[in-house]
Parts: sequence; structure tokens; C-alpha cells
Amino acid sequence: MDRLDAIFSPQSIAVIGASTAPGKVGHDIFANILKGNYKGTLFPVNPGAKSILSVKAYPSIGDIPDPVDLGIIILPPHLAFKAVEDAIEKGVKGIVIVSAGFREVGGEGLDIENRIVSLCKEADVRVIGPNCLGVINPLPSVSMNASFSARMPASGNISFISQSGALCTAVLDFAADRDFGFSKFISIGNKADVDELDLLRYFHRDRNTAVILIYLEELRRGPEFIETVNEITSGHRPTPVLVIKSGRTSAGARAAASHTGALAGTEAVYDAIFQQSGIIRVESINELFDFASAFAYKSTSATGKVRRKIPHGNRVAIVTNAGGPGIVATDMTVSSGLSLAKFSEETVESLASHLPATANLHNPVDVIGDAAQDRYENALGAVIRDEGVDGALVILTPQSMTNALGTAEAIVRIAMSSHKPILCCFMGIIDVSAGVKYLQERGYPVFRFPEDAAKAFGALYRYSRWMNRQHLAQFTFEHDKEGADQIIRNCLAEGKTQIGELEGNELLRCYGFNVLPTRLAKTRDEAADIAEDMDFPVVMKIVSPQILHKSDAGGVVVGLENREDVKNAFENIIEGAKKFDPDAVIDGVLVQKMAPPGDEVILGVNRYPVFGPLLMFGFGGVFVEVFQDVAFRLAPIGRNDARRMIRSIKGYKLFTGFRGRPVADTEILEKLMKSLSDMVINHPEIQEMDINPLLVHEKGKGATVADCRMILKASDV
Repeated sequence: MDRLDAIFSPQSIAVIGASTAPGKVGHDIFANILKGNYKGTLFPVNPGAKSILSVKAYPSIGDIPDPVDLGIIILPPHLAFKAVEDAIEKGVKGIVIVSAGFREVGGEGLDIENRIVSLCKEADVRVIGPNCLGVINPLPSVSMNASFSARMPASGNISFISQSGALCTAVLDFAADRDFGFSKFISIGNKADVDELDLLRYFHRDRNTAVILIYLEELRRGPEFIETVNEITSGHRPTPVLVIKSGRTSAGARAAASHTGALAGTEAVYDAIFQQSGIIRVESINELFDFASAFAYKSTSATGKVRRKIPHGNRVAIVTNAGGPGIVATDMTVSSGLSLAKFSEETVESLASHLPATANLHNPVDVIGDAAQDRYENALGAVIRDEGVDGALVILTPQSMTNALGTAEAIVRIAMSSHKPILCCFMGIIDVSAGVKYLQERGYPVFRFPEDAAKAFGALYRYSRWMNRQHLAQFTFEHDKEGADQIIRNCLAEGKTQIGELEGNELLRCYGFNVLPTRLAKTRDEAADIAEDMDFPVVMKIVSPQILHKSDAGGVVVGLENREDVKNAFENIIEGAKKFDPDAVIDGVLVQKMAPPGDEVILGVNRYPVFGPLLMFGFGGVFVEVFQDVAFRLAPIGRNDARRMIRSIKGYKLFTGFRGRPVADTEILEKLMKSLSDMVINHPEIQEMDINPLLVHEKGKGATVADCRMILKASDV
């Protein structure tokens, strides 16, 4: 038995702090459990009341003569601790603390919360809250509304987790309007004990849960969250997870010395977590429910087999009785990562045999405004059988001759015999209500607007790609970890926390990066001698702790071909640096062998206290912050994450031989991203890093580090 069963399916509940006064939380929660037809035994606990709503009250939980599975506590913090002690002594298996005044206010409240958690862990009792709405299980076998929301939702196959109690009441109202059912519904508040990850594991095991929805404000676990949710979304019995995350704006990106630090706000961390774990991120509550209805879409075939309707590709057929909505759906289909299916000749012939001469036989199929259900059935049946179609959108607008119910019945008949998803848009409210109700009662997703249906189909396709992603064999590397450790120790011992190419290149070399010969010159003549030793052409760069972005100060000169050019460049670089920052300490000028040509990319790292190192990849050089065409992942990553990361940027096509450009060596990029991940996991002293640019050469010719900078901090480990 799972310990959370006592919270979601208790045989008995004690409401500690139940009140006789309507309008108080202690009264309303007790009333909601009672009026919700809870199937177990309910006990109110209040030392000052004989009964509550005609149910005998007890002075304390210890006075209850029967066993108690779940204790719901609605008391201020200083009384809640004693109530928890009593509940544990009684033998409860789970506790829900609804009342506030704990961690969220700090001080004594935080201290009491921590003591409660410690006490419950020792007793092996799980705790929800404090500061939460409560728990709801609408399934008929339990029928428990242990919350201060008066609305008991319908029973369904979707479980909902929220950090916000106030949002929960709005969601329940929204769900009722859409006839939306839940398997489990919970507000977790302060997450003193049970958090999202615990609930995700529980709901994944729950046979009554087909889809998990989360409203998320912040996570307190990173790599463990990714590993666990990855298994939930794609392992045994995969369960889709949809998340709406508050605080989507990039205001969290902090001031930082590196490009990566400037671009990688906390939202980049969450995007990386969601992408690596297979979570679908949504933009609004409305979209959350739209997508959930599509993901919960299962149908029972004539043989009794239950199927989850996930498309195998992105080729969509649209069947509509109005041209305008069909065009809207077409536009949104394309922008959602889908494509209009191209019908086979046989499909077109079938459509022609059933539709009037004025109908459009190509995608989107327009069955004309006077279409009855038979015309819809014939058209949908023809396109869904086409091998080049992965799913369909059916759009119905109410005309005087439209039979919404008959069309809905026809859609269900077609859908029952097909493994492909069919999403419906019945536009309007009153005139289509019978058809909408028929579809919803049978679990078929139906939307009010075509763009909503198209976006939901796009989400299904993204999940399909996640489920069917390829897994390449992992790279195996032997890094010089000891050599890198020594370089870092030497830098920190010398007080160097911002290091450039001299030490940075040596550190990168330990992890398999191809770096260029680089030496520091203090004088113009020394620079000329170094350049001659290296063989021309060379590059020269200013070295100053105060000048991090060298090109801003005119501190980079490339393509120097002789001694005289090197001397002149040395003087110009020093003069430009002094003008840029008169107070800058100038250590000299780097002379570096010029790299062969290649595409400029950036590899970067920014370390976060809870989540660890965030890796960045994108197009580099001076344009990295202009175009911001970058992707993020949390370390550690393997070859497959590196591959998907690199291929996710908008400009990836430029690496593939676009318009006669040479095909780039993308395999070396995968290897270097994996090496970078290994480096920052092995060396927690690395706080920020930019390798910018890394020059990627033609396929088979590797990549060369042209510039790098790192920020170190002594490790606490």
C-alpha cells in the first residue's frame, strides 16, 4: 500500500479544528466532506462543540474510538504542532494541514513547520501543506471533497496538482463549465513534505489517472526531477504531464559577466527541465484544459481494446463546412509544427464520389455549408483511411440544415475504428450543444475554435515525437580530470576568479577541445617574435580583467600577416583599451594562431544553486545576444540530449548544407557539448563559462576554440 493512499483514499477522516460557524474554513471543509457523500467515516474534532452538522464531535483525536487514516488540521501553527503529535499517537497514516502562518511568514512559523515535518518523517507519516486548499478525490468509490472549495468536480481520468490554493477554486469553476472530470485534485501549498515529484510518482502508478496537470510556481529539485519525470512520460505505461508555470517573463535573467549568464534567466532553467523530462508546457489555463482533453482522448474499439490517440506524424487532414474556419485552422496547423496532408489519388476519387461538385476535394476538404452528417461521415472516413494522413480536424459551423448531433454520432463511428486522433471544433454554443455534449460524454475532445483544436493537435504531435525519439549509443570519453583540477587550484590560489584563454584553453584541452597555440606578449617586439614562431596569420586580443567583451574595446585584430602589422596592432589594441577604460589593468596582448574558417557557435554554462549547471548552445560571435538563437539543458546530459539541443535552434539548417554551404561537423558539437557537461559536473568551481566563438568546420574536420572566458569560485564541497 502506498503511503499517499491514506491521503487520497482514506477509510476514515478526522477534521481537527472543525467549526460550528458557517463561513469558517473549519466548518466549510467539514461540510464539503459531508455533503460530498464521502464513502468513509467522518469525525469532527472540536473540544468546544458537542456536534457539528449533527455529527458527534470529539474533544481530541485521541478520544475517537475508531481508527483514523487521515487527519485534516485547521489550526494556527502553535496549536497545529500539538494536533500533529496527537494524530501521530492516534496512528494516522496521513496529514493535511490547511491553515497558513508557517514557512510563508518565516520566523516561528517556519520553525514550527520544520518541527512538524521532522516529527512526521520519524513516524513515517506523509504531510500535505501547510497553507493549502486541501485534497479532492471525486471517484465514486471515494467521493471525498476535503477542501474549502464548495464545488465537487466530476469524476474523470485527469489529476491536477497546484501550488496555489486560490487558483484551484477558479480551475474547479472553469472545469465545471466545460464538464471536465478529475481523478485526483490537490493543492500542495508550502510543500513541507509531499511535493510535485512525490505526487507525479503516485499519479503515474494510479490506474485512474491518464493525464497529469500541474500549476507550478517553483521547484526545489532539479536533476532528480528530470530523471523521474522522464521515466513517467516515456517509460513503462507513459503518462503525459502538462505544466503551466507562473512567471514566464525573462526578468529573472540576472546581470552576469558571460553571454550565457545574461541570456539564462530562471525561465531558461525551467524550459530545460521541461524539455529534458518530456513535459508539455502550456501558456494559459484555457490551453491547459484544451490540451488535457486531447491527451486524455482514448476510445474503445469494436473489440474492446482501449487506445490512446497519439499521432505517428504531423500530417493533418481538415474537414470543414465553411471556408473561413478551414483557413484559420490551416494557418494555425502550420504554425503549430504540423503540415497539411497531401491526399492520395484514391482518396481524392473517394471524396469526389461522395461530395457535390462545388466541394473542395483537396486539403482542407470543404463539404459545403449544406452538409448533413452523411457527407461529413463519408469525407472523414475517406481522409482518415489515407496512409498519408496522421489525424484529422473536423470543423462544424451551425447552418440551418446542420445536424450537430448526427454529425457527432458519425464522427464517433469513424473514430472508433481508427487509431488516428480526430479532434473536433463545433463552433457556437446553443445550436451545436447537443453534438458537443454527445462527444464530451464519450471522451472525445471538442473545441470552440479551430485554432484551439490545431494547437492541441500540435501538442499531441510534440508528445508523439518525444515518445518515438531515437536513442543513439552514448559517447565514452577519458578526460584529464586531474590536470583540470590542478589548473583550477592554481588559478584560485593566485586569486584568479576570472580567467581567459591562457588558462582557459589548457582547461578545455583536458576535456578534448581543440585549442589554438596562444601566448601572452608584454611588448610589441615580443608580440612580433611570438607571431613569427607560430607562422602567420595570427590573431591578437587584449588581456584585461576589466575588459570582458574584447571587441567592444577594439581589442581584437584578426588576419595579421607580418611582423610590422603585429607591432602596429599591438599599439592600437593597447591604446584602444586605455580609451575604453582608463582604469583597466592591462596584462598584455594575446597572440594566437588564426583558426581555419568555420561557423561561429557559442557553448556556455551558468550555475544555479538548486538546479546546478545550465548549459547553453547557439549561434555565437558578436550576434549571440542580437539573435538569441540558443537552447538550454541542465547538466548532466548525454549524447541524445546534446543532439536534440543542437538541432532545436532555429538556425540549425545552416549546418546542413543550406544553399551550397558546406555541411558542418555537427557530430563534434555533440561530443563537445557532452564534454562540457562532464567538465562542469566534475568541477563545481566553474560558475560561468563562454566558449565564444567555437568555429565549427566542415564535416569530418572538427571544431576549434577561438575564444573563451570562465568565472571560478572556490567550491563548498
